[in-house]
Amino acid sequence: MTTPLLPALAETRLDRIRWTFADGLTMIGRRLQQTRHEPGQLIGALVFPIIMIVLFGYIFGSAIKVPGGGDYRAYLMPGLFAMATFAGVMANVMMIAADVQRGVMDRFRSMPIARWAMPFGQSGADLLISVVTTGMMVLCGLAVGWRAHEGFARTIAAFALIMLMRLALGWVGIWIGLAVKNEETADAFMPLVFPVTMVSNSFVPTEGMPAWLRTISDWNPVSSLVAALRDLFGNPGAAVGDAWPLQHPVAATILWALVLLGVFVPLSIRLYVSKGR
Repeated sequence: MTTPLLPALAETRLDRIRWTFADGLTMIGRRLQQTRHEPGQLIGALVFPIIMIVLFGYIFGSAIKVPGGGDYRAYLMPGLFAMATFAGVMANVMMIAADVQRGVMDRFRSMPIARWAMPFGQSGADLLISVVTTGMMVLCGLAVGWRAHEGFARTIAAFALIMLMRLALGWVGIWIGLAVKNEETADAFMPLVFPVTMVSNSFVPTEGMPAWLRTISDWNPVSSLVAALRDLFGNPGAAVGDAWPLQHPVAATILWALVLLGVFVPLSIRLYVSKGR
């Protein structure tokens, strides 16, 4: 009597997974359409590396000594890749907070769509946008003489690390965006991202920092990502420092990303669902 229920139950689960995936793709498409009609965020992300390369590479670069020698702009580019990656936190905070303030989230919750489609759609769209902005940064880097010297496989591994960390940080931004009440509150978080990226090995070696600040910098996930990229790209300044994250930067970056995903994916989904009750 109960045997025919098993195929029906399996089919129902498959349908649910299929519709969840379809809803997530729809949300990705919605976010990409928003970016196309409001290109200010994308333009800002594309202009940012040019400004930073000029500011640090050509104005401050001559005054900064690269550990072990080498061109400062080659030392700088992994730091800019990491800085742009961590900017993904605020990109998601602002987009989600705007939807919360305008009541878009409440409308999504009232629709017959998968509960986690919206946050997954936002995360997926942010990842696709970051592919474009990272590609533009690569072109900027090549224009000023930056090169990857360690072969195709290690270069792909470096960009995979960038995307993994961007994915993890995107979920941090989604959770913060859902937690704040409006765009004004979200704006208040903007100044907090800049110090996190600056207190690292992105732009200058950490040897000259006070001991307490150097410890913070060495254990900063930004520093882990930068050190990993310098190692995988074969750029100057790789593996500088005695802290474990700098001696094992690839492993440390993956660990940081997995921890952030493990914490903020369930928190974001739970917060999105609970606010609709």
